[in-house]
Amino acid sequence: MSPSRRRRTGSPGPASVPPAARRGRRGVVRQGPLRTHWLLLTALLFTLAAALLLQGYTQHLYDHRPDPAARPAGSATVPEQVRSGGPVIDAAGAEPRTAAPRPGTVALTFDDGPDPRWTAEVLDTLRRNGVHATFFVVGTEAAAHPDLVRRIVAEGHQLGVHTFTHADLGAQPPWRRSLELRETQLALAGAAGVTSSLLRPPYSSTADVLDDSGWAAVQQAGREGYLTVLTTHDSEDWRRPGVDEITDAATAGRGDEGRIVLLHDGGGNRWQTVAALDALLPRLKARGFRFTTVSESVGLPDPVRRATWTEHWQGLALIRVLQAGDWTLTVLGWLLYAAGAVSVLRAVIVPVAARRHKRLRRRRNAWGPPVTEPVSVIVPAYNESAGIEAAVRSLLASDHPVEIIVVDDGSTDGTADLVESLGLPYVRVIRQANAGKPAALNTGIAAARAELLVMVDGDTVFEPDAVRMLVQPFADPAVGAVSGNAKVVNRGGLLGRWQHIEYVVGFNLDRRLFDLAECMPTVPGAVGAFRRSAVLAVGGVGDETLAEDTDLTMALCRDGWRVVYEERAKAWTEAPASLSALWRQRYRWCYGTLQAMWKHRGALRQGGQAGKLGRRGLGYLLVFQVLLPLLAPVVDVFALYGLAFLDPVRIVGLWLAFLLVQLLMAVYAFRLDRERLGPLWSLPLQQFVYRQLMYLVVIQSVFTALAGSRLRWQRMQRYGSLRVPAGPAAADGPPEPVGAGVGGPEAPGGYRAQVHEAVRGPGQGT
Repeated sequence: MSPSRRRRTGSPGPASVPPAARRGRRGVVRQGPLRTHWLLLTALLFTLAAALLLQGYTQHLYDHRPDPAARPAGSATVPEQVRSGGPVIDAAGAEPRTAAPRPGTVALTFDDGPDPRWTAEVLDTLRRNGVHATFFVVGTEAAAHPDLVRRIVAEGHQLGVHTFTHADLGAQPPWRRSLELRETQLALAGAAGVTSSLLRPPYSSTADVLDDSGWAAVQQAGREGYLTVLTTHDSEDWRRPGVDEITDAATAGRGDEGRIVLLHDGGGNRWQTVAALDALLPRLKARGFRFTTVSESVGLPDPVRRATWTEHWQGLALIRVLQAGDWTLTVLGWLLYAAGAVSVLRAVIVPVAARRHKRLRRRRNAWGPPVTEPVSVIVPAYNESAGIEAAVRSLLASDHPVEIIVVDDGSTDGTADLVESLGLPYVRVIRQANAGKPAALNTGIAAARAELLVMVDGDTVFEPDAVRMLVQPFADPAVGAVSGNAKVVNRGGLLGRWQHIEYVVGFNLDRRLFDLAECMPTVPGAVGAFRRSAVLAVGGVGDETLAEDTDLTMALCRDGWRVVYEERAKAWTEAPASLSALWRQRYRWCYGTLQAMWKHRGALRQGGQAGKLGRRGLGYLLVFQVLLPLLAPVVDVFALYGLAFLDPVRIVGLWLAFLLVQLLMAVYAFRLDRERLGPLWSLPLQQFVYRQLMYLVVIQSVFTALAGSRLRWQRMQRYGSLRVPAGPAAADGPPEPVGAGVGGPEAPGGYRAQVHEAVRGPGQGT
């Protein structure tokens, strides 16, 4: 027989819980949450937003259209000497000047690179043939592949600017044109330590088809110190017409007239261009042409100069930021897939488990022989005057024999006096100096006379049959604790509806799954029942965490007891009525749960019931209540990113699909709990406020835990909205006003006085 099993069958244990048994080792900790982590989080979010904006600008404002065929001439502003002149244009002065390549020279130019595959193959081909060329690079591609830019320079080729995002300069405002050119220069400076005054505007061709908007861009570039390089022979390799066609277009013409040939080493599959080079280079050499760079072909000084120290480091910074943006977006993409997969997994697992749980309960019908033995109800109370009367009266209205022990934990609002003034039978009030909720519960456990305990928060009222339903699972000797069904009583307003939805859809669906998997991690403080001997065997209610209910439940599981869920045991509890109060409550819950998970991490290595808690319960909590909320901001950030830079229709469609899945889950959960579907109209709005609040709570809790801070107990404000249930009909809605249906010991739906005598002892009445 295992030690835990021997404890079940042995004596209940000492009447009090030794303090040493309840306290763990504590180091020196800081009281209260750190504020610096919010500064850190804000800085991280700002950095992430800046990186994504820059990455979105460079990648999704990138013009992926292929270079079009030559546009028809139709200009009223392009000077005739430009249209009929050479392909190299200097538009800096009042009178533009042009230059043509010298006879017998060929300047090969390559646009849209560098590309990690095709640029490398083009460079290999040029090196084999001893040819130098000019590469007009796109700034974003240069930043992505700086090694190729350095190789171009190292092998004696010339660099030129092809804008930063392959933008059609003629269609852009002046500020965007300047930005495109400036950022490309920084990319060159950072990648290879050089700058260039050569410019090839995207979507340009020969000078005779230059239009008004294109000429305005050329003029602005001239004023900013650039020479615009057009072409004499467009190979149109961007069309991928075939190797022969590309070769013929690049070698067309007779005589030794100089030429600037347009080819591409990026922007798509360029195998035809690479293959055509092997044919056109020997052909032009055989005709006596000499291959050179653009500046040499027109007799100009080298336009490529060494970048200044400032330009080089600014360029390096730009490249690192762009690379970080690419890396960040890749990580966000994988995290988005992970969050989506986890969400879909939960959407499938939880409803299936809930349905199976419901079927098993129907087949079982009962846990065993009816449990009729009396129950001790412990109500820890600290400044609960707003709702304590409703709570106590609802417990007295139970149709199961109970004694009620109200432990006043040093209240300053007259809670104890109020309960005593009611003069209710079978209700004891125990006063103690303020020591915290765990100490109050342990005081009540020590004073209890029954083996079965129900622990109730002072802001909770019970249905008349809740206690009876709650203790029926104890017919199974393996059950050590039972979780009831907590419901929100103040569900008016958006915040109340959202919490009502969370209780029904989140908490209760999860409890069905935990019950089915035999790994229940939490019996809520609002409505839970325990074997007194089991609680005493694990050292009582611990005070090492802020989630004493989770800590106690996990301790019972590790001691070999089974914890189950009884959805028919309904109790009504007050939920926070403001965002600040909700934040404080959930912060404490989440932080306390993290503490309990860490405290009981040893369950991962154990077997039996403890192993089920460790590998199933703790694993589920880690994935779905810690990691998934931490990934939730990724979904929101990526959604905003997608609306700004991707396909908004697709993003909205995905969001609607996600919302539909949640709505279907909510409808099923509401049906299981026999709740009206009306509040679900607020579910879409919940995604914009409530969900963000919840994952921010998790983020703050994780930061606080990692920082080693310790929170104080944060008590929720009471609003006096509790009512005593009038009878079974109240199951479909909030309870009736205080006193309804409670007329005395023999009132309808009340208790039997003769049964209560079994648990009543000297001095129990007030």
